[in-house]
Formats: sequence, C-alpha cells, structure tokens
Amino acid sequence: MRRGIATMTLDTGKCPKWLFERMVKLGREMIQVLIAEYGPDEFIRRISDPVWFQSLGTVLAFDWNASGLTTILTAALKEAIRGAERDFGIFICGGKGKTSLKTPDEIANWGAWLNLPDKYVENLIYNSKMSAKVDSALVQDGFDIYHHAFFFSKNGAWAVIQQGMNKIKKSARRYHWSSDSATDLIVEPHKGIVSDPWQQKTLNMTSRDSADNKQLTVDIVTKGKYYNLMKDIQVLRRHSSHLSQMVSMKVNKDQLTLLNLEAREFKTHPVMTEDFSRSKYLDKILWKICDEQPKSYESLLSMKGVGPKTIRALSLVSEVIYGSPASYKDPARYSFAHGGKDATPYPVNRRRMDNSIDSLKKAVEKTRFSYTEKRNAINRLNQTR
Repeated sequence: MRRGIATMTLDTGKCPKWLFERMVKLGREMIQVLIAEYGPDEFIRRISDPVWFQSLGTVLAFDWNASGLTTILTAALKEAIRGAERDFGIFICGGKGKTSLKTPDEIANWGAWLNLPDKYVENLIYNSKMSAKVDSALVQDGFDIYHHAFFFSKNGAWAVIQQGMNKIKKSARRYHWSSDSATDLIVEPHKGIVSDPWQQKTLNMTSRDSADNKQLTVDIVTKGKYYNLMKDIQVLRRHSSHLSQMVSMKVNKDQLTLLNLEAREFKTHPVMTEDFSRSKYLDKILWKICDEQPKSYESLLSMKGVGPKTIRALSLVSEVIYGSPASYKDPARYSFAHGGKDATPYPVNRRRMDNSIDSLKKAVEKTRFSYTEKRNAINRLNQTR
C-alpha cells in the first residue's frame, strides 16, 4: 500500500460462513505466534497500525480494500481468542452496530474478572467513549460511526479500531487509535485514518489549528452566561439564511459588523448551509453546559448529550461571532502511520511498511499452517506492496 491511503467501498451482503470460520482458525494461529514473538502489549500497538491491520486482514484471506475487512477481521479475532483471553493477555470488546454499544460493559466485565483496579477500568472505558465522541463530534467528515472495537492488554496498552460510513458516496473510513499516540485525546490523537482522499468542508476540531477556537469556546461557556451565548446563537439564526458571500460576523458591544475573510480552505463557508433554526434540544444542552461550567474542552466534550451539532454551534459562534476560526482540513488526507505520497506530513516510510509486512510473513512461517496455506498467505501479503 504505497499511497498511504486506502480507498474502501461499502460492502453489501454477508461474509460466507466458511470464510469466517477459516479466518477464525487462521487468526487464532497468527495471534498465538505474534504474541509469543512480540508479547501482548506489542500486539495491541501493531493492531492500531492501519497498514499492519490491513495486512493482517489480507493474510486471513479477506478483501484488501473492502469496508467489510474492518468488521469481519475484528469479529474473527474476537472469536479466535474467545475462552483464551487470559492466556493470550489481550481482550477485544465491542464490534459492529449494536454490539459497539456493549463496549463499556464488556470492558467492565473483563476488569472485574481480572480484578483490575477500578480507576484502571474507568480509564479504559473513558478512552473508549471519548474516541467514539471525537470521531463523531470533533471530526465531522460526513462518515457516521457504526463500528467500534476496543483492544487492550492487562498491562495498559489499548487501541481503538472504528469505522464510519458515508451512504451517499458509498464509501467507508476507518479510524485508528493507540495508547502510544493518543497522548491528548482531543489534539490530533489518531494513529491513522484510512479513507478516500480529502473530503471538503470537514470540521476538524482535533487539529492544532483549532486550538484557539476551542479555548474561546470554553471561555464563552464558563466566563459568560447562558443568556449571552443565546444572543450569539440568535445572531446566527437571524443572519445565516441571508448571507450571500462568505463573511464573518463580529459583535462589538451592541453593534453588528461584517468582516470579510479569505477563502483559504474552502470556497463556501459551512455557515452558509448550516441550519440555525430553533432547537429546544440544542438550547437545553447549551444551558446545561453553561450551568455545569466545564473546566476544559475535553470536559465539555465528555458531557452527556454533547454531540456534533452542539460542537458545531459552539465552534461557529467562536469563529463567526468572535473571529477565532476552526480548521476545516480533513485529517484523512494520508495515513499517519506511514506518511503520504505527497510527502505530507512526511514521505512514505517504505522501510517501515516493508517491516510491517515482513513481520507478518515471519509469523506465517512459524504457524502450524499447511505448506499450501503458508504460500497462499505470503502471496497475498506480497500483493499489498
């Protein structure tokens, strides 16, 4: 995968039973060898690598560029370690659709079974919930999250593999998180995002370029009052439908002035198409935020009920009313794990990519597969280069 970005189309239909059973069988063999070779923590770190994850799916004989690789591979790995989680030292929670909603309970159950400290388990659950919120509310790219899987070891390493779909474009996007790279859950936390190339008008509140916008948002809801915030919201509601060109509105005392902004990231500002019609639910959430006074942007995001629309409204108030812009650069223009073909943010690290594939080749050779199965698996890996 030299490009650093994988295009994934949405799958239709179901994985054949014979293929899934085979993936479970091969997956159990691969996990056993990989953990024996590298240990459970390193396995968790590697599963968070987009190219390594994709290559593992290829070894187990699933389609290289299909969205189903994410969901089926995760399900196969989860089934492969069932009953032997403690022996392997790794645990997989969540999955596709309604199964993803069970993730916190599954983490809590494993924590109780392993007798892990309460704070440790609470932190794992928090990381799971926040990664889902970030990819639905802070990265507003048009992909709805429908798959969330949380991998962790009893030693503290964790990874998140989640996927969203864009029904209109019939494509999928996979988000990778690692406990190593997500040192700050709301500032460029991804290990990589595998998707179609750049999406236009993606509100990216995880970007460092959105830092001032986020800080101003916190100031607005903590230092101001709900009434003042609603005055700003009403300004947007009155004027958004009448803007014929990209403008920024700034309130100076009681005087409303219009300021032109340069169209550096887009030709049409999202405020042009935003629906600011009255919403009792949005108003209620904004009142709750102002009342609870979150100490940080992360605390604000973690509040129950705060979702994409709330984040978008507060971001636009900070930008359009007070002149602090957010980033609209799609973070999925490349895979962070291996760089990009256009050398952004750095050239593709071919050696690192080759090392990922070579490590899987060595694992294949050490498994108890038949000679034919080993050759087929290695041939599939060679096709990924």
